[in-house]
Amino acid sequence: MSAMASLPGSGQLPTSYDEAVNQHLKFYSRVTCVVAMVLVALGVGLDLAFYPEHVQPFAVARFLVIVLIGFTLWSYSTPVGARHIRQLTYFWIALPQLMIAWMVFYSDGEASIYFVGLTFAISGIGVFLPLSVREAVAFSGLTLVVYVMACLLRPGGVQQWPVFAGQLIFIAFYGVIAVTISIYSARWRTQAFTLQAEVQRQRNELLDINQALTEVKGQLIQREKMAAIGTLSAGLLHELNNPVNYSLMAINMGLSLPAAKADEMLNESLVDAKEGMERIQNIVSDLKTFAYQKPGQDTMRPFLMERALRSAQRLAGHELKGITVVTDLPEDTHVMGDEPALIGVLINLLSNAAHALQVAKRSDPRIDVRAVVRGDRLVFSLRDNGQGIAPNNLSRVFEPFFTTRDVGSGLGLGLSVSYGIVQRHGSTLTVQSEYGAWTEFRFDLVRPA
Repeated sequence: MSAMASLPGSGQLPTSYDEAVNQHLKFYSRVTCVVAMVLVALGVGLDLAFYPEHVQPFAVARFLVIVLIGFTLWSYSTPVGARHIRQLTYFWIALPQLMIAWMVFYSDGEASIYFVGLTFAISGIGVFLPLSVREAVAFSGLTLVVYVMACLLRPGGVQQWPVFAGQLIFIAFYGVIAVTISIYSARWRTQAFTLQAEVQRQRNELLDINQALTEVKGQLIQREKMAAIGTLSAGLLHELNNPVNYSLMAINMGLSLPAAKADEMLNESLVDAKEGMERIQNIVSDLKTFAYQKPGQDTMRPFLMERALRSAQRLAGHELKGITVVTDLPEDTHVMGDEPALIGVLINLLSNAAHALQVAKRSDPRIDVRAVVRGDRLVFSLRDNGQGIAPNNLSRVFEPFFTTRDVGSGLGLGLSVSYGIVQRHGSTLTVQSEYGAWTEFRFDLVRPA
């Protein structure tokens, strides 16, 4: 017999022992129905061999039994049949026994060869169907009763009592075998279900552990990136700060000279150079946020969310070219948190929004950044009018390594890591979207007392 956990057509794994038994019964009852119909039909050969004078009435009886079993098989596919599969099984397994008992009555009584069919039915049903001990005893008892009635009630009654007694003993032997099989089958089914439940439990634990490890891996990758940015930032601060300051001083001196004031083109060139140097100075200043925070330090410190947003905009400036970023922030945007990590979250959200806008090819690409104070928390939202997120992907956007971008365009870790960072701040990063219209991400942070 096949293991209950791998029954064909069993569908979802059963959640209880009773459900497992019902799945087992549903599958094997169908199979046994087909086998029973085939055997009943092939019994015509036995009728021709042993009782040619009774072929016609026996054929009619066989046809009726096949039709009734076939109807029962069909009923299993209906809601009513699915709910009453055990009762229907009792009904159809009794049909061949009643038919054979009638044949015994109609032919030679205790001398009829058909008593063998009764023993076959008992053993076959006991092996293939998940009968309980009580059901196996009841089925064996029914077989004995119908056989006794068939022999006693026929005209002339029992003619050969020793033969009758011997055949009763044979039927009883097969009944004992069926009961024994039902005992071992019930024990096997219980052990199989227990093992299956344990395997399923361990599988779920492994999936949870794997999910946790994946998230940790993503966060470690992000931390390594931040550490690399910190190292680079420290070097940039040292190497660029002084040359940039010297250059700005020289440009300012140049702008103050009469020649620069007299030559409009020279003045415009110096102003452009000054703006470029100031931009470099701002980028270095933004990177400084990542440069001097060491692992293990207390990261929950007050900072201005407005300043963090400006830093994120500058660092994602290349991707935001041609996109209008509209901000609506309260006067006081102080929050408590890990400023570098949250800047990383903002960079990721801005980059994702920019990518969605590039794909959507809007005539007016726009990102709206809004923050409102609610009690002791600052609620932050970022909405773009890009392509939106497909409904079947909306529940998966925070899964590690899930991405809709082309191969090589990203690992699919950004939102997963961002979700973990926001969660670490006692909040939840949520997403809402209308496919083809917009996407909005939202989270909140605690404000300092």
